[in-house]
Amino acid sequence: MKNALFIIFFFIFTQTVFAQRLATVGILPFEASGPNVTASLAEEVTRQVIDEMMSYGTINILSGDQAEGAEYLVRGQVGRLNDQIVLSAITVERRSGRTLNTSREQGASLSALSIASFCAQIVEHVPFPNFLLGRWRSTIETIDGPLICILEFRADRSVLVERYDTWEHNGTNSLRYQGIGRGTYTYLGYLRRTVVIGGRQIQADATVTINLTLEDALPSFTSINAGGLRVLFNDDKSSFELVHGSLPSGENHSGPSVFPSRDVFYARFTKIN
Repeated sequence: MKNALFIIFFFIFTQTVFAQRLATVGILPFEASGPNVTASLAEEVTRQVIDEMMSYGTINILSGDQAEGAEYLVRGQVGRLNDQIVLSAITVERRSGRTLNTSREQGASLSALSIASFCAQIVEHVPFPNFLLGRWRSTIETIDGPLICILEFRADRSVLVERYDTWEHNGTNSLRYQGIGRGTYTYLGYLRRTVVIGGRQIQADATVTINLTLEDALPSFTSINAGGLRVLFNDDKSSFELVHGSLPSGENHSGPSVFPSRDVFYARFTKIN
């Protein structure tokens, strides 16, 4: 029975995630540029780039004779500069011929090169699936009971706010309102990358902006405008954390005996079926 339930869950998850159309990226054979670069080195670079990008699971990789039919084409070269191996590539949108970005990586040897970093540059502007789609719930435990936020992110970049609890605690007085509302969001997904914000390194899977208009919320929370949020999903995309930025939900004026911090935020969400 447990195996059957696991199979059902996995099927539902894969249908939800991969029902979103994946972009196709064609990797053309890397060219050997210059007299000191062998064809076998260029072939090995091509193989490593294809293997790395196929491991993502968020784009479809085409190679060989099929590569030219992809939505996005990667044309690369392997060269040398002094004693350094230099990899370079351009990523082109095939339909328009527009160059999305250029990529470059160099090192003393092929093993010293970061193929992962190079591939991350290659797909920087290739659209990734929107894993934020669907209904999500966040719960914060307070001395006055749980604060609950339920948001539905839709494909048209709108947000339905099913519930957005706001809270204030001041001395012996506390207020808790169950808000509802609507809003909009933007989503820029990418391969998990490390970004530096305020001198701190953060791993993230997407950059998100969320703007909400709430009814039946405390006055200071009727308009939520949160930009530059960094989102980190778990492996099966069933939960996410706002690792930079958050959604405000309350204020605690009564000290740590009531809540650990003065400001209260929704930052951890779990997907609702």
